Amino acid sequence: MRLPFCRQVECILDMAIDEDIGHGDITTECLDFGGQQGWAEIRAKERLVLAGLEMVGRVFQKIDPAIVAQSHFEDGDIVEAGTTVLTAKGNMAGLLIGERTALNFLQRLSGIATHVRQFADILSDSPVRLVDTRKTVPGWRVLEKYAVRVGGAYNHRMGLYDGVLIKDNHIAAAGGISSAVSRIRKKVSHLVRVEVETSTLSEVEEALSAGADVIMLDNMTDSDIAAAVDIVNGRALLEVSGRVDRDRIAYLAATGIDIISSGALTHAARFVDLSMDVGGG
Repeated sequence: MRLPFCRQVECILDMAIDEDIGHGDITTECLDFGGQQGWAEIRAKERLVLAGLEMVGRVFQKIDPAIVAQSHFEDGDIVEAGTTVLTAKGNMAGLLIGERTALNFLQRLSGIATHVRQFADILSDSPVRLVDTRKTVPGWRVLEKYAVRVGGAYNHRMGLYDGVLIKDNHIAAAGGISSAVSRIRKKVSHLVRVEVETSTLSEVEEALSAGADVIMLDNMTDSDIAAAVDIVNGRALLEVSGRVDRDRIAYLAATGIDIISSGALTHAARFVDLSMDVGGG
């Protein structure tokens, strides 16, 4: 899987480098390495799923285009502790200046991919789709949702612009589910699916009657989820959201629902442990 480089990714790279370097790396500049060449090795210090390798190379190249980064792995590969995942060669000053920013990208994105893989593996034999949410670090969504895909799950909508999701506050503001669905159906293309968030069985029945394509069961009890599956009976896709964890995900997948969404795929992921060592010559 390849990272989709686009304007957002370039902006994230530039912002990250600028916030760390500012008007210059005082430490490296005072050490005055001149044109000294060197090498750097990034190693995994725990078992993890790689994501963001290309971001490392882009960081170093933006700092010094002559730096060459190379990896024998691809995003999505599982590596063990002690594995050298990437090497870079070039100007020693550039390697030192880019170290923290490069590691931040790799540790964060690999952390998400590693976290997601633990969920996705549970559903490996299930037709149920595991999807993320919009609970991402502001500005990093394109990267974090990429890491979710690397981890083996799928993306929900990228933003407000690419999918209709009528949530509780929309329903309150529009005067009810039926009104909200009707008003939106008059405006959107016939190719656009309409999803409605529900929290009670009566709301499920109303969303179904209103013609919702996807019905989200938000923070419902196990018994209500089972009842909702019977009510809908395949006439709409059912998505479960809320209180999703690894201990519960297999049970949810067996209830007859179609989609499991979880903000924890991104917001609960930690940085994984990777480090960089350098040498001269």
